[in-house]
Amino acid sequence: MKRQGFLITLMVLLLLCSGVVLTYAQELSEIKLPAPRLDRGKPLMQALNERQSQREFSNKELPIEVLSDLLWAADGINRPDSGKRTAPSAVNWQNIDIYVAMAKGIYLYNYKAHSLKPVMAKDIRAASGIQNFVKEVPVNLIYVADYSKIARGDDQQKLFYSAAHTGFISQNVYLYCASEGLATVVRGAIDKEALAKTMKLRPDQKVMLAQSVGYPKK
Repeated sequence: MKRQGFLITLMVLLLLCSGVVLTYAQELSEIKLPAPRLDRGKPLMQALNERQSQREFSNKELPIEVLSDLLWAADGINRPDSGKRTAPSAVNWQNIDIYVAMAKGIYLYNYKAHSLKPVMAKDIRAASGIQNFVKEVPVNLIYVADYSKIARGDDQQKLFYSAAHTGFISQNVYLYCASEGLATVVRGAIDKEALAKTMKLRPDQKVMLAQSVGYPKK
């Protein structure tokens, strides 16, 4: 009888704990980003002149307007009639997904809706690279290639195109940051297998690079 009572108590506790986890997972909701502010920014030649990698960041959060402009510049839709975007893509495969890791959780950039789709209510910034600053920088962009969106070729060819597409997007981020006085650095020093497991990616989704973005450290 005592054993039965113990098992019932244990089951109740497990259910309560599961409820806490479920509630935590549901804390994130979709973030509708404001329209990008296309009338801002420095001239292109000035932005190119000021483009650089920086590895020291303030922990100040990016305002929603800045996050909106950043993601649109990275790979948002710039031709609504065709749905084509700010970064070029071979055969218009558009196979790079941008995950946005912040303190409150990780989101997926939905370029069609220009919004952030919640993925996980967990701070995974520390898992996005081996450098110390990645766990405190306000935003880590994680570029994930979806091989299922490339209709032909073997994995080596898919890697080639995915790497090119990631390079285009990360350079857009560099130029936006130079234009807005933000600090950024693109990073390849990642335990990609561990990060993919943390993010619960499919086997045909491959972590390519990450890029940290924030205000410069004063």
